[in-house]
Amino acid sequence: MNKAPHPIPALQPLDEYNQSLQSNVHPKDWTNPQSAEPYQLVVIGAGTAGLVTAAGAAGLGARVALIERSLMGGDCLNVGCVPSKAIIRSARVAASVSRAHQYGIDSGGDIQIDFSTVMRRMRRLRSQISPHDSAKRFSELGVDVYLGQATFTGGQSIQVTNDNEPPQTLQFRKAVIATGARAVAPNIPGLDSVNYLTNETLFSITELPRRLGIIGAGPIGCEMAQAMARLGSQVVLIDRNDRVLPREDFDASEILRRGFEAEGIDLKLGAKNLSVRQSVEGIQFEFDSESRHNVITVDRLLVAAGRAPNIDGLGLDQVGVNHDERGVEVNDHLQTTNPNVYAAGDICSKLKFTHVADFQARIVIQNALFALGPIGRKRVSDLIVPRVTYTSPEVAQVGRSPNQSNPSETDLQTFTQSMSTVDRAILDGQDEGFVRVHVRQGTDRIVGATIVAENAGDLINEITMAMNSKIGLSRIASVIHPYPTQADAIRKLGDQFNRTKLTPLNQRLLRVLMKLNVGR
Repeated sequence: MNKAPHPIPALQPLDEYNQSLQSNVHPKDWTNPQSAEPYQLVVIGAGTAGLVTAAGAAGLGARVALIERSLMGGDCLNVGCVPSKAIIRSARVAASVSRAHQYGIDSGGDIQIDFSTVMRRMRRLRSQISPHDSAKRFSELGVDVYLGQATFTGGQSIQVTNDNEPPQTLQFRKAVIATGARAVAPNIPGLDSVNYLTNETLFSITELPRRLGIIGAGPIGCEMAQAMARLGSQVVLIDRNDRVLPREDFDASEILRRGFEAEGIDLKLGAKNLSVRQSVEGIQFEFDSESRHNVITVDRLLVAAGRAPNIDGLGLDQVGVNHDERGVEVNDHLQTTNPNVYAAGDICSKLKFTHVADFQARIVIQNALFALGPIGRKRVSDLIVPRVTYTSPEVAQVGRSPNQSNPSETDLQTFTQSMSTVDRAILDGQDEGFVRVHVRQGTDRIVGATIVAENAGDLINEITMAMNSKIGLSRIASVIHPYPTQADAIRKLGDQFNRTKLTPLNQRLLRVLMKLNVGR
């Protein structure tokens, strides 16, 4: 059954910045091209995966069409990475000002936060970035940009429909599905009866909720809980798990939990039997936690738990592409069950990150256009993918940890460097956290790492590079790091590893050599 597609999110408020954004990513006066010639590649979806695929393929000489029914730039630009990080930056400034006295700076009492200005700044910066993802830019790159709903109508044909023009059918040699995913609400009794927020609507608010409830203590829930609390909301963060960021290192979760509680965030973890209803006072939660029945009332509710693939309306059955509630089925080469159709990004990936979509798009370009059978094909499983949660401190992870490893790969050795012993972190007043690296037992080969630090998202890149280039932990010890930097924690881990090689035999050999050089 070909269900109707998810409604297009509205840009609100429609001020000068959102009007500028819309003129770039979904211009009202856009006229779709007319092409009778088959395209070598048709890309459905203009989020990160689709944009990178289209631009890369066109730049390499392919005849490319790009179809987008909603806003070009996808979630990342419009309702994800870009607006959330703008708000997080404002919240970090507010937190720094509130702690200025710790650095000998008199901030003059209570700080005044203008939430409407925070959101206006976000809209301005989002609009400033949007030309990079615009219909005009991609047209100038040689891509035929179509605005409308794409539906497969045959083995090598796609129909494009919108409200302003007659439908037209595009012929293709290869196609790429890059339609992404969207927020969905979990099955919670009463949730449909209240006006809740998701990431698609959160960035349209202009007034700070006095009391904000957030369901979901994953990355989005944690980032927004801390940011909104720092901007002045009374935040309640609810999750059925017993800790925040349950996928991450336990010690990382604990550091974040302590930090949240110190900032006044009300954590309700291990919540069971959750239900929601609208009351006169606001939105009311009821749930069981720690053998108690809890009733909490908030003014606004953000649901940050659950994603669903954007497959409705695509007509995937018409082209023999297998799919289910998790998305489109692909092999390790991002090829669907139709050999002429590929997929990339959130529509098919377990790791729903912008940078993953970017690199999957590069794999699709190679495999769809330039591989000859098995020759030259790239594999998704070869990617080494870091991830970051942009709280304070940030939590970054790459590769595996002991509890994620296969039974045959539990022989890991772990090295941890606390940020409390790193001079720059101490001087910055950012010494809460650690760098933890896992290597194969008996070798210095890095298989995974977790970093909890104020700039963990930047620090993790050195370890990711080492893993990608097969540089061992012992060699990192020989890399000179400027002093003082927080990245010196990574070099110190190399020193830790090298000390494990100082066996009794090696110590005796060193003593002999020392005696030969300087005597007894």
